[in-house]
Amino acid sequence: MTKPIVLTEETFGSNVEKVKGVVLVDFWATWCGPCKMIAPIVEQIAQEQEGKLTVGKLDVDANAQIAMKYGVMSIPTLILFKDGQPAERLVGYMPKERLMAKIGKHIN
Repeated sequence: MTKPIVLTEETFGSNVEKVKGVVLVDFWATWCGPCKMIAPIVEQIAQEQEGKLTVGKLDVDANAQIAMKYGVMSIPTLILFKDGQPAERLVGYMPKERLMAKIGKHIN
């Protein structure tokens, strides 16, 4: 059972920016209600799409430099990276079907 990987400023480059393929990064914080609502959906996507994409979570409070680098102003923000470059940005809570509709076009 694949779980999202925990990303930090130290690991972001090697786990996201230098990766060939698709990586979905969930920018979140412990105090964020909508982040807590979307977290189980992100975990389901990590499990169901294993082998097609990697899913990571980045706590914006503990890793503010990365959040600033990618212009994350509100959370949750999900950024889909393709070959190390941002390809899709999803801001705010959304149901799994809508998330997968946006993500699916990059992994199928």
